Amino acid sequence: MTVVRTPRTPLRRTVRAYFLLTKPRVMELLLVSTIPVMFLAARGLPNLWLVAATVLGGAMSAGSAAAFNMYLDRDIDVRMHRTENRPLVTGEVSPRGALVFSWTLAVVSTVWLLVTTNWLAAALSAFAIFFYVVIYTMILKRRTEQNIVWGGIAGCFPVLIGWAAVTGSLDWAPFVLFVVVFLWTPPHYWPLSMKYKDDYDGVDVPMLGATRGAEQVGLQVILYTWATVACSLLLIPIGHMGLVYTVSALVFGGWFAYEAHVLYNRAVRGTAAQPMRVFHASITYLTLLFLAVAVDPLLPF
Repeated sequence: MTVVRTPRTPLRRTVRAYFLLTKPRVMELLLVSTIPVMFLAARGLPNLWLVAATVLGGAMSAGSAAAFNMYLDRDIDVRMHRTENRPLVTGEVSPRGALVFSWTLAVVSTVWLLVTTNWLAAALSAFAIFFYVVIYTMILKRRTEQNIVWGGIAGCFPVLIGWAAVTGSLDWAPFVLFVVVFLWTPPHYWPLSMKYKDDYDGVDVPMLGATRGAEQVGLQVILYTWATVACSLLLIPIGHMGLVYTVSALVFGGWFAYEAHVLYNRAVRGTAAQPMRVFHASITYLTLLFLAVAVDPLLPF
């Protein structure tokens, strides 16, 4: 049986292109750290309307930052295999259209969070956009191999935004999770830059995974991974976490550390490092850890 594919209409192609400007996969990961923190802040089930409003505002905010990033990086995206199909490279979206879209999402997301949550959540969201666009994309990315370490701070803000949306204030628990995401970012992204080393070398972007040897990168991944796991355990006393989170932090953290050691050992032996195995493991680890953050307050133990 022959399947006849209906070609996308121009409108559908345009909508899809603008949607891809928001880096939906990255957006999903950011929202994974927002919703569970709202459960923790509420010590149970939070107001579902508030969750929906915060998720929508956070999605628009993250999408704005991503679109700004694509607009500013369009000169190198066209030269990298990993990014050669982005909408600004293919011409499906014009630079002017991307810039207008980015500013629109930034303004609308900030106003939306201000109206539906509170001023603190809105201010944190706006600052996260500024940090990712200006500090990371415009200043750090092309100047230092530590770019993703400090630039990754922007990806830590969703935990603060989620907490602030529920409580209207901040506490030590969300800051612990902020640091967890901060420490997690290098062992998440450096394996990816190892995979696309030639891409980054070709455009002179000094990602550590591309500028250093596999053995050095593997060692850094191990150190940051263990720091991530250690920090995740701090939430147990500070956030008054129960059995579900405690066991999850230990088991999933141990597995994540094991994958980091496998990467390093392969590099030392001179065999194929398989960095994407650690990259995917890091996503699974963070997802499961934050799932435990959400479930733990709902249970009596």
